[in-house]
Amino acid sequence: MIDMREELEISGETADFFGEENFARLQSIMYPKQIARGAFLFWEGDLADKLYYLRSGQIHLTKSTAEGKDLILSILQKGDLIGEIDGSEETLHSFSAIAIEAADIGVIHKKDLDILLYRHGDFAIQFIKWMGLTHRTTQSKFRDLLLFGKPGALASTLIRMSNTYGEKLLDGIHLKLKLTNTEMADLIGTTREGVNRILNTLKDEGTISLVKGNIVIHRLEDLRKMCNCPTSPPCPTAICRL
Repeated sequence: MIDMREELEISGETADFFGEENFARLQSIMYPKQIARGAFLFWEGDLADKLYYLRSGQIHLTKSTAEGKDLILSILQKGDLIGEIDGSEETLHSFSAIAIEAADIGVIHKKDLDILLYRHGDFAIQFIKWMGLTHRTTQSKFRDLLLFGKPGALASTLIRMSNTYGEKLLDGIHLKLKLTNTEMADLIGTTREGVNRILNTLKDEGTISLVKGNIVIHRLEDLRKMCNCPTSPPCPTAICRL
């Protein structure tokens, strides 16, 4: 198990969501695992009997289509919790997880998680809230992908990137995550050429620009209009994320 002395040094979205005491409980049942760049943490169709806490590195969640194309569902970073656990003993993963960078993982076995849920009611409530938040995030992505066409889906992706990897400077929001046009195409289910056309239009309109290969968003409101982004109230950044 992970040394409990390390608990306070580890932070991230999951730690913030669960709170210090409940995250310490979750931390206490993690087993360390390292995976190399390019290796799969699990495959679509594998038994979903574990959760994975990403202590460092970057993980892409991918879904294979009937035509053999891989779509990127999410790009996860340090502090994220990965997995699909429900009440069934035979749940299978509906997506694959691949390490884009060498990753340090905390593995949580379902049987150990069940004991925590049984013993600590406050932890169980937070865990249910985490599951609900995960479902809302997935639903919001599907809404943007299905209802507003490829330009709206790309605009939504750029907004999510700004919430997850953006740095606000005087000239706009600089996206610290650099994705190829092919990777962005895989995020919205289109072609690289389609992404090229949409990005060029946004650049011509002054909505975005490129600085040393990184996207800078100058007019966030333009992107919000493209995907009918809710404004009153706006989506929480815990949901509107990549």
